[in-house]
Amino acid sequence: MPGETRRDLAWLAFGRVPGLGCVGFRRIADHFADPVDAFFDGRAALSRVPGLNRAAIDGILAFSAWDLLADEMRRVRAAGARLVGYTDPSYPERLRAVPDPPPVLYARGSLEVASRAAVAVVGTRAPSEYGREMTRLLCRGLAATGVAVVSGLARGIDGEAHETALFQGGGTVAVLGSGVDVPYPPEHRDLCRRVEAGGAVLSEHPMGTAPLPHHFPARNRIISGLSLGVVVVEATERSGSLITARWALEQGREVFAVPGPAGSSRSRGPHRLIRQGAKLVENVADIIEEIAPQLAAAPSPPCDSSPETAMQPDGSSLLGGAAGEILRDLEAGPLQVDDVIERTGLSPQQVSQMLLEMELQGLLKQLPGQRYALGTAGTGNR
Repeated sequence: MPGETRRDLAWLAFGRVPGLGCVGFRRIADHFADPVDAFFDGRAALSRVPGLNRAAIDGILAFSAWDLLADEMRRVRAAGARLVGYTDPSYPERLRAVPDPPPVLYARGSLEVASRAAVAVVGTRAPSEYGREMTRLLCRGLAATGVAVVSGLARGIDGEAHETALFQGGGTVAVLGSGVDVPYPPEHRDLCRRVEAGGAVLSEHPMGTAPLPHHFPARNRIISGLSLGVVVVEATERSGSLITARWALEQGREVFAVPGPAGSSRSRGPHRLIRQGAKLVENVADIIEEIAPQLAAAPSPPCDSSPETAMQPDGSSLLGGAAGEILRDLEAGPLQVDDVIERTGLSPQQVSQMLLEMELQGLLKQLPGQRYALGTAGTGNR
């Protein structure tokens, strides 16, 4: 095994031992000062691990596929990824605390983002425009307050959540049900690259692992484990998003649900969660209110609340009156974000902050394609 020792590869081996699993690994991690000692201290030491069954003990003692793991390490390096073992200082602390943490994470991008205060936003793969609009509103608000957005890179709500966090300049984390070198769905390959550049892409699966159906329910425990809470935006009663919500409850996380139109199949999942005690969410303030105690020690949010940028009740601003000018321009019809940037001369981040504040006040609303139109309050002020 050139360049690698068995101790180096033992983290990978935990995922290959028949009968062990993540719960068995957690028992080992709670017992040994260094979990990799489980491979080298013998049967007597393993027999003293509370709850570790005979099949797992036999599997650890009989493990011999070290050369295959050395090949796996070479694939990790060739893909520009890295391995993060359970005891690595950069392993996300919230995930380490769940009952069944992955022994090792395959990671691309910044692990720092995965350790920030974060909220998961998940939902249907076939959202309505209302669902997309609510996802954009919530994720812009989270990003503007410095909270990272976690999701699963799936079609629909997941993709919208990642896209919005990236557009707002916030951190985002995608957790895959495949290898980190196998983005799924295929049409999100470019999005996956952008998430890696602006956050992190994580998986517990070896390189080259296909997106098999049974990987996704287990993947969802990582999504919730990384997060302070889980927001469900549109989901049928059989949606995988409800699995994520169940994991969140088991892990002691907050559960949020966005209500939808009565009678819509996409509303049934969130409405069921609300009946079961999930917090009803209409805007990002509903989320921040619940997680505020856990954010108390976090760095100040990146938004500028100085007098120069403060929004006024009539939608005007001391940013050279930019907000009021935009409201007047919107009377002629919707504007693209790039048009707003050009007309105001502000930076993209300043424009994103301004548009978010105006949207939260009802002064404007977002349309498909990153376009904006007057909102109800904006029309009333003209």
